[in-house]
Amino acid sequence: LLSTAPLGSIENPIKFSGQDFKTLLEGSLKSGKLFCDPFFPAEQASIGASQQDPDPKREIKWQRPQDICENAVFVEGTTGTTDICQGQLGNCWLLASLSCLTMHPKLFLKVVPPNQSLTKPYAGIFHFRFWQYGEWVEVVVDDRLPVREGRLLFSYSHTRNEFWSALVEKAYAKLIGSYESLRGGNISEGMEDFTGGIAYSMQVSSCTPRVLWRSLTAALSRGSLLSCFIQASSYHDIGKVTGEGLVKGHAYAITGTDKVRKASDEILLLRLRNPWGFVEYRGPWSDKGKEWEEVDKAEKERIKLKKREDGEFWISSEDFSRFFGIVELCSVTPDTIDEGNTPASPSGLSSAWVISEHEGFWVPGSSAGGSRRYNRTFWKNPQFQMILQEQDLADEEDSDESEDDDDDEDGVVMLTPEERKRAEKKKQRAKQCTVLVELLQKNRRKKEKVNFLYMAFHVYKVRLQGKCLDRNFFMRNRPVGRSGKYKAQRGVWRKLHLDPGNYIIVASTYRPNQFGDFFVRIFSKIRNTLGTQNFTCSSGFLPVMAAPPCPDDQRRVQRAFDEEAGPDDRLNARELMKLFNSGANIYDNKFLLHVFSHTLL
Repeated sequence: LLSTAPLGSIENPIKFSGQDFKTLLEGSLKSGKLFCDPFFPAEQASIGASQQDPDPKREIKWQRPQDICENAVFVEGTTGTTDICQGQLGNCWLLASLSCLTMHPKLFLKVVPPNQSLTKPYAGIFHFRFWQYGEWVEVVVDDRLPVREGRLLFSYSHTRNEFWSALVEKAYAKLIGSYESLRGGNISEGMEDFTGGIAYSMQVSSCTPRVLWRSLTAALSRGSLLSCFIQASSYHDIGKVTGEGLVKGHAYAITGTDKVRKASDEILLLRLRNPWGFVEYRGPWSDKGKEWEEVDKAEKERIKLKKREDGEFWISSEDFSRFFGIVELCSVTPDTIDEGNTPASPSGLSSAWVISEHEGFWVPGSSAGGSRRYNRTFWKNPQFQMILQEQDLADEEDSDESEDDDDDEDGVVMLTPEERKRAEKKKQRAKQCTVLVELLQKNRRKKEKVNFLYMAFHVYKVRLQGKCLDRNFFMRNRPVGRSGKYKAQRGVWRKLHLDPGNYIIVASTYRPNQFGDFFVRIFSKIRNTLGTQNFTCSSGFLPVMAAPPCPDDQRRVQRAFDEEAGPDDRLNARELMKLFNSGANIYDNKFLLHVFSHTLL
C-alpha cells in the first residue's frame, strides 16, 4: 500500500539511491543470499584513501558481525551511552551526537527503526533514517563492516559484540559519501541530522556555574541533545590530554545532571561521556574522586554511580565551567532556545511554531554576489520574502503584573535604571514578532573532504512585496537583523524580534562567485490560546528569484550528468551538447545550465 504521509516525512522517508528496504529484504530472504549493497560496496573507495596501509598484515577486510564475534547482536538489552566507542576515525562529533541520542528513546527510534536483528529473519540488510535539509531520508546498508587485525576499524560497542552503532555510522558514511568524509566536524551537524532540530552554541562563560547547570538541566528535561568541548588554542593542541584527563578539541556528550549532598553543601553535578569509551576526567567527583566517600550510599545508588573505565564520568558545575568553553545544544523546537540562558518559565502555556522552508543556489555570475563589502554585486544574492502579520501573543507571566504594592506610601514603585531598561525592552518585545532564521549549506562533505563556505544572512525591512531589491536599496538601507559574522560551518542561525511588516532575507557567501546550494528555515511563533489555535505572528515565505528545480528533477539530471562526465566531474562542449540533446524532451535547458554551471566555470 502507498503511504499517505507526505514524501520526506518520518513516516514516508525518501529512499536514498532509490533503495526500498522492504523490497530488498524480501528479495534477499527469498533468494537465500545475504544482501550486498552495490551503492556502498565493500572496497577502499567506501572508506577513503587515508586508511590504506602498505603492511599486508594490516590489510582491511570486510566482515559481517557473526564473522567478527560468535555472540554478535544488533542491540544487547537496551541502548545506552556506553554502546558507542570511537574507532580509528576523527568523528567524535558524530559519535558524541549519537551518545546524546540514546538518552531520548523516541528520537532514537526515528533514526534506528525497531525490529532489526542479527537473527531470523536475517538477510544482512539494515535501514536507518536521517534528516537532510527539511526531509527524512532512509538509508539501506548491508552489514559488511571494515575490520583490521580482527577488530572493527571504526565505531564499536564497549561490549564488542553489539553492532547497532557501527551500522548507524556506516549508513551515515554512505549518505555523506564515505567514511573519510566524516573526519572532523561540528557536533551540531550530527545532532541536527539525528533530530531535524535546531543546533546552537552557548559560551560557558556567559553565565555562572549555577545558572548554567539550571539551563542544561531544563534543556535535557525538554528533550534537547547536549554536548561540549574544550577549545584547543592551536591545531597541535587538538587531542592533547590535560592533567585532569580531559581531551582538548574533543567532543563530549552531556548525558545528565544531578545534585548530591556533601555534609551541609549541595553539589551540582554534570554527567559527561567521552566517545572514545576510555580516558576519563580524574578531578574532584570523578569515578575515583574521594569526594564520593562523604556521600550517602543511597544517593550514590540513586544516581547510578559506576566506577569503571567506560568513558562516562561526573564533574561538578564549578569545574565544568572552569575547564570547558563551549556547550552545543540541539532543540527539536525553538522553545528550548532561551536567550537568557535560563530555564523556561513554568507558566504552563504551550507554544508552537510554524515552519517555512526553501532551497536555493549561489551560482557564479548570476546569484553569488558575495558579502555587503561587494556592494556592486551583493544585491544579486538570493532574496526571500518574509511577511510578519501580527505580533506575538503576550505570555501569561508577562501580562500578570504585580498588584501587591499597597504598602508603598506613595503608590509608586521605584525602579533602578537597570530594571527600567529591562522593563522597556520587555514592553517593546511585546509589540514584536519572534522568528528564528536558520541558513544551512548543503553537501559540503563530499569527496573525502570538508569544504564549508563562509556564509551569513541579512534581514531588511521593506515596503513593497514581491519585488527584487536592487543595488540602490542596499546602498541606502541597513539590515535590521543578521546571523552575525560570516562563518565556515554548515549552519548559522539567529532568533529575532521584529516589528510586524514585510522583510527580505538575503543569503550570501563572503566572497562572490562561489557555487553552493543551501537550505533556509524560518520558524514563526504561534500560541495555543483558550483551547483553540490562534495563528499569531505567522509568516508568508516565498522566493523573489526564480524557484530552483524540485529534488527529484535535480537527482535525475545529476545521474544523467554522472554518466557523461569524466573522472574530473567536468563536461567539454561536445559532451554538454550531447547531454542537452538527449534530454531535450525531459529537461529544460535553462535548468541544466543552472545545475551544471559550477562544473563549467
